[in-house]
Amino acid sequence: MKTYTTVDKSQWPVATDEPDKAYYIDPATDYDCLIVRNNGGALCGYVGLPPSHPAHGFHYNDELLYSIDVHGGLTFANSCQEDTPESQGVCHVPLPGRPSSVWWLGFDCSHLGDYSPTYDLSYDRGFGDPSDYKDISYVKEHISSLAAQLHNLTT
Repeated sequence: MKTYTTVDKSQWPVATDEPDKAYYIDPATDYDCLIVRNNGGALCGYVGLPPSHPAHGFHYNDELLYSIDVHGGLTFANSCQEDTPESQGVCHVPLPGRPSSVWWLGFDCSHLGDYSPTYDLSYDRGFGDPSDYKDISYVKEHISSLAAQLHNLTT
């Protein structure tokens, strides 16, 4: 897993030792995966689909993806955000032999009932309960589930 830490989390009540972005390959499906921290401090999870996948290029609200069940539902579908630095955004530097033109489908953990540390600090605390923060292990678990569900669309 390749990780990046770019956000000062010293004032946060949670996630102070977590990376802000991680790139890895899901071992069960062989899909490229990303975990990226959003502006609110919450983590988001993404699975990169190769061009051969039937959902490559589809919007997250497309009928083909209605059956996908992931935290808060799918909220993202797009190609790499190539204008963002490698350490941020939804993009990756592919490992050797990996596809570079992947279609990212993803979800976020900043829904009602989720804790977003930056929003909490911006609003002088009281903007959620830190116990509702979805940590990196939670997000990785949901990425694995998303990858498996997307893989099932190919069989």
